[in-house]
Amino acid sequence: MKDLTQGPVSRHIVAMALPIAFGMIFQTLYYLVDLYFVARLGDAAIAGVGAAGNLMFIVIGLTQVLGVGTVALISHAVGRKDQAEANLFFNQSIVLSALCALITLIGGYALTRPYVQAVAADAATIEAGVTYLYWFLPGMAAQFALVAMGSALRGTGIVKPTMVAQVVTVILNVILAPILIVGWGTGKPMGVAGAGLASTIAIIAAVGLLGFYFARLEKYVGFHPEQWRPRMDAWKRVLAIGLPTGGEFLLLFLFMGVIYWCIRDFGATAQAGFGIGSRVMQSIFLPAMAVAFAAGPIAGQNFGARQPERVRETFRKAVLISSVIMATLTVLIHLSPALLVAGFTDEPEVRSVAATFLTITSWYFVAQGVIFTCSSMFQGLGDTRPALIATGSRVLTFVLPAIWMSQQSWFQVEHLWYLSVTTVTLQAVTSWLLLRAQFRRRLQPLAAVPAAA
Repeated sequence: MKDLTQGPVSRHIVAMALPIAFGMIFQTLYYLVDLYFVARLGDAAIAGVGAAGNLMFIVIGLTQVLGVGTVALISHAVGRKDQAEANLFFNQSIVLSALCALITLIGGYALTRPYVQAVAADAATIEAGVTYLYWFLPGMAAQFALVAMGSALRGTGIVKPTMVAQVVTVILNVILAPILIVGWGTGKPMGVAGAGLASTIAIIAAVGLLGFYFARLEKYVGFHPEQWRPRMDAWKRVLAIGLPTGGEFLLLFLFMGVIYWCIRDFGATAQAGFGIGSRVMQSIFLPAMAVAFAAGPIAGQNFGARQPERVRETFRKAVLISSVIMATLTVLIHLSPALLVAGFTDEPEVRSVAATFLTITSWYFVAQGVIFTCSSMFQGLGDTRPALIATGSRVLTFVLPAIWMSQQSWFQVEHLWYLSVTTVTLQAVTSWLLLRAQFRRRLQPLAAVPAAA
C-alpha cells in the first residue's frame, strides 16, 4: 500500500501516471498489432473488426462499473487506514467479476450477429465482424477479473504489477498475431478469427499472472475465500459508484454506433478509415488518460482522509498536466496526420478518411483531457453521476443532429467530425461546472471537521 495523503501531489501524479501510461500503451499495442495484420486482409476485414470492436464499449462499460466502484471504495478505506474494509471490497469485486464474465459470454454470443448486421456496410464486413467477436468474447469476459485486481491495486496506490501484466500481454499478442492471423510458421492462416483468438489468449495469460501476484506477493489486500459469499450491501455500494460510469461507456457505444450507421452509405472505405482513425486516436489519448487514472485514487485517499485542499490540488495539477500533453499532441497531429495512419493500410482513400478524421477531431483534444480529469475526480469523490450527466448531454448535442444530417443530400463524413469538436467542447465545460458544484457540496463540510475526527 502506498500512502497518497502525504507528500507532494504532483509527485504522486507523475509517479503513478508514468507506469499507468506505459502499461496502457502496451495494452493498446495489441489492438494496433491486430489492426496491422488484419489490414492485410482487406477493407472488409478492417471495417468488420472496427465495427465489431465497437461492441467492446459495452464490455468496457461493464468493467468500469466494477473497476471504478472498487477503486473509489478501496481508496477511501485506505485513506481511513481501514484494511479490513479494503479487503472486503476487493473480494466482493472478484465475485462480481465472475458474474459479469458469465453475463458477457451469454449476451455476447446471443447478440453479436444482430448488432454487426445493424451497423456493417456489406455482407463481407458482417462476416468479418461476427467471426472476430466470436473468438474475442472469452477474452472480453476475462477482462473483468483483470480489472478487479488492477483496480484494487490502483486504489492502494500500487500500479507497477498491473503494468507488468499488460506488457506480458502485448508481447504474447505480438508473437501470436502473425502466427494466427496470417499463418506465419504454420501455413494455416485464421484471418480475423486469429486476431480474436490472439487477444483472448493474451488477456487470459495476464489474468493468470496478476492472480499469481495477489496469491504470493500482495500483502495489503488479497484473496480471502471466506469473503466470497455475496454481500448485497457491498455490491450496492460498488454499483452505486460504478453504474453511472458504466452508463457513460454505454453512451460512448451509442455515439460510435451512430457514427458507423451514419457513414454506412459511404461504404467499407469510410468505415475502415474511421476504424483506423479512432483506434489511433485512442492510442494518442493514453498519456492524458494515465494522468486521470492517477488522479482518481489520489483524490479518493485524500477524500477518505478528510483532506479537502489536497483533493482540490489534485484536480488543479492533473488538469494542467493533461492540458499540456493534449495541446502538444494536437500540434504533432497537424504536422503529419497521414504518417500516423500510413502503416495500417495501403489504400489511399482509407488513409485519407483516417487522416482527415484525426486532423479535425484533434481540435477537441484539450477539452477531452479536461473531461478525463473531471471524470476521474468524480470517481475519487465517490459520486460518478455528474460525469454521466455530462456525457448524456451529448445525446442531444451530437446524436440527434448527426442522425438528421445523415439524411440530408449535402451530408459528408467530415460534418460528423466538426460536430464532434463542438459537442466534446460543450461536454468539457459541463463537466467542469458540475465538478465545481461537487467540490462545494462534498469538500466544504470536510473543511469544517478536523481530519483526526
